[in-house]
Amino acid sequence: MYLMCLLGNLIILILVCLASKLHTPMYFFLCNLSVLDIIYVSVISPKLMDIMITKDTSISNSQCFFQLFLYVFCVGSEFFLLTSMAYDRYVAICIPLHYILLMNKWICFLLALLSWNFSFLASITHTFTVFKFPLCGSHEIDHFYCDIPPLLKLTCAHSYIRKLVVFSMAFVMGVVSFFGILMSYVLIIYNILRIHSADGRRKAFSTCTSHLTVVITFYCTVFGIYLQPSMGLNSDGMDKVFSIFYTVASPLLNPIIYSFKNAEVKRAIMHILGRRKILAHT
Repeated sequence: MYLMCLLGNLIILILVCLASKLHTPMYFFLCNLSVLDIIYVSVISPKLMDIMITKDTSISNSQCFFQLFLYVFCVGSEFFLLTSMAYDRYVAICIPLHYILLMNKWICFLLALLSWNFSFLASITHTFTVFKFPLCGSHEIDHFYCDIPPLLKLTCAHSYIRKLVVFSMAFVMGVVSFFGILMSYVLIIYNILRIHSADGRRKAFSTCTSHLTVVITFYCTVFGIYLQPSMGLNSDGMDKVFSIFYTVASPLLNPIIYSFKNAEVKRAIMHILGRRKILAHT
């Protein structure tokens, strides 16, 4: 699955670079998402495979710090990139005449830059916050990677402080971006319902289905862990199941949901293959 994740996201990056028809805001954000997914899965999977092969479950403090930092950074960046993509769909459907002006390359670049920078600041803040707490008792992490809730369980911090750290991370990264996406889709649905023809409504909504599918699966799994009643601090095994999904399965599914079932991508692939055949014959 790790190799398939890498291959799928690399194909997206190469395809968007080669196909000029895919040089649009949607695929620009998708490229950013693919880069994140490559980092994302590479932070978790190699160490997990090493543990499975060597049976050595130890991890150094520096490795754990680095893994947690990159993991939180990728999760946060994906939240904000999904919000940027929701805004892109809002402009395309609700104010299409201003689309070129409101979603030019500089605005897209700025939205991506803000996503990466804000996530970097949030990640470094939360990582240092977790690691500044002294450890008490066992140093065994009840997880297959360094995540905030299982690390906080090992600290001497009071339970309400631990819950506050988890909730603040979920709120800053998840809840804020969730309401941005929610507002975008409320306006999108309102404008779609104003379209008189059923075919027009279907075509308008079809441009959002891929993004909406990824948003629902990603947010449900993340919120299921970090915003449960226990604030994600009591693992009963389901936390690990959800974590496997959004650390391995989600990066694998994203290229399939967004692109390989997309007509534009299929046409771009056929165009590139057709052009190469022509060059080969000449």
